[in-house]
Amino acid sequence: MYGIPGDFEGIGKKYNIDPVIARIMINRGIKGDEEIRRYLQGTLEDLYDPLLLLGMEEAVNLLVEAINNKETIAIASDFDVDGIFSSMILHTAFTRVGGKCFVETPNRVTEGYGLNQRIVDDALEKGAKMLITCDNGIAALEAVGYAKKNKMKVIVTDHHEVPFEEQEDGSRKYIKPMADAIVNPKQKECNYPFPKLCGAGVALKVAQVLYEHYGISKEHLNQLIEYAAIATVADVMDLEDENRIIVKYGLKFLKNTKNIGLRSILRVNQMEDKDISAYHIGFIIGPCFNAAGRLDTVKMALDLLLCQDEVQADKMASDLKTLNESRKDMTVKGVEQAIKKIEGSQLINDKILLVKLEDCHESLVGIIAGRIRERYHKPVIVFVDVEEGIKGSGRSIEGYNMFEELLKCKELLGRFGGHPMAAGLSLPRENLEMLREQLNKNTTLTERDFIPKVMIDVKMPIQYITEDFIKQLELLEPFGKGNEKPLFGEPHFQILGGNIIGKNKNVFKGKIKNQFNARIDAIFFGDVERFTEFIIENYGEKEYEKMLHGEANSIDVGLTYYPAINEYNGRVSLQVVIQNYTIIQ
Repeated sequence: MYGIPGDFEGIGKKYNIDPVIARIMINRGIKGDEEIRRYLQGTLEDLYDPLLLLGMEEAVNLLVEAINNKETIAIASDFDVDGIFSSMILHTAFTRVGGKCFVETPNRVTEGYGLNQRIVDDALEKGAKMLITCDNGIAALEAVGYAKKNKMKVIVTDHHEVPFEEQEDGSRKYIKPMADAIVNPKQKECNYPFPKLCGAGVALKVAQVLYEHYGISKEHLNQLIEYAAIATVADVMDLEDENRIIVKYGLKFLKNTKNIGLRSILRVNQMEDKDISAYHIGFIIGPCFNAAGRLDTVKMALDLLLCQDEVQADKMASDLKTLNESRKDMTVKGVEQAIKKIEGSQLINDKILLVKLEDCHESLVGIIAGRIRERYHKPVIVFVDVEEGIKGSGRSIEGYNMFEELLKCKELLGRFGGHPMAAGLSLPRENLEMLREQLNKNTTLTERDFIPKVMIDVKMPIQYITEDFIKQLELLEPFGKGNEKPLFGEPHFQILGGNIIGKNKNVFKGKIKNQFNARIDAIFFGDVERFTEFIIENYGEKEYEKMLHGEANSIDVGLTYYPAINEYNGRVSLQVVIQNYTIIQ
């Protein structure tokens, strides 16, 4: 009977999907008619009522009053993609309903994250009587207080955790800024059904209520949904529930965007008229905008998005792309320096890796920390020198709450903030070694925690793969954090032949056979050098050479994969994209 967890056949029949697709959904916690319907067929009508957000009514009433009184509104944003597109949503919405507004952002290097006194002073100088934050503000106690002392109305819209003080009894006392209204689904008293919106998601909700108040048609909201989709993916939010719907529809709208600047970004990256996926946002579009906040100023990105001239927009988009290429080169050098420092010292034995770099742009330390974490599967904090000491950015692993562990060392730190998987901090140079010792002394992580765990969705023989099945997998898109591409696997494969291909010789392409004698083309885009070493270490150079030449060999590997359709010169064939490899006894 349908409704019993695990009744994949019944669910498949009811929704006209393959039982394996049903199994993937159930394994991911999508259960019950309503959840399955929203997951497979959710539309914009399924988005939650924005008035369910605590503080929304007060915030919009204040905005309507300011707009009707022709008061200038300062939008205080952040320097990352979420901040950029949060401010674009509010700027577009306020302008659409007849409001006067401008955007202010902090300088990443000289000021750091969040609202500050300089932004308030600039807003006052430009005649703003109201200040609204987006993607920041919940922790800006002093800056909000300063704005209030200067008789500004302040609205905070944010999605970050509300700061707290640990009480002696273990309870938490939450501390909020003295704003006139706060809209943040992370507030303990907020009963909004989905607290995982990004800053642009919260801004979208504000715009939605504003548009309804002024009778603006829903078509105009579509442009704002594409902005929110870009921010949701770029800010690595969970693609579940409401976020998934925002991204699913935002990607469709983005393909035919009316924003001249976005069209230029798509054009300079050869993506015009192509279907755009979450991957393209995460690895192409998002980094271009992020590069502005990292290496230049956010104004560069905002000017592009507000540009009305195609020729000018193309030039600005090219500049952003060039800036991003420069950021990539600098990141590679930073990663190489970090690896050299770790592997050439006692740091390699640490459970929590703290490494300080020389001649590295401080805005890149978070990206570098992420790459180092991927390599060693350990929590990592990367530091650089700044005028007042050192500044760092950390990336963690499952099972290690970086924010709470740093909280235990707060006497060594200057400013710090973050969440379980990432943190930003500053401290005096002389405290670095003490912080390293304390974090490593306090940790309960064991060697077992450093072994990457690969979870597959379904153990599925390759003979099950068909064009129709691959087409059905598209029903599960968009893929990303919280809704990863499904991973399939089998324990025993022979590799029957292959070549190392690509301009940089960094792709393996071959043919594989499973224990049921089924064969299929396979391609691997990972670290080919390491894959080669793995085969030679376990089977020897001779067997590796046989494998490359398609001769019978003793290689027997377990593989995880994602099925795909390969189209080349008009010929269509099935293939698997190898994700992981191991030996299973």
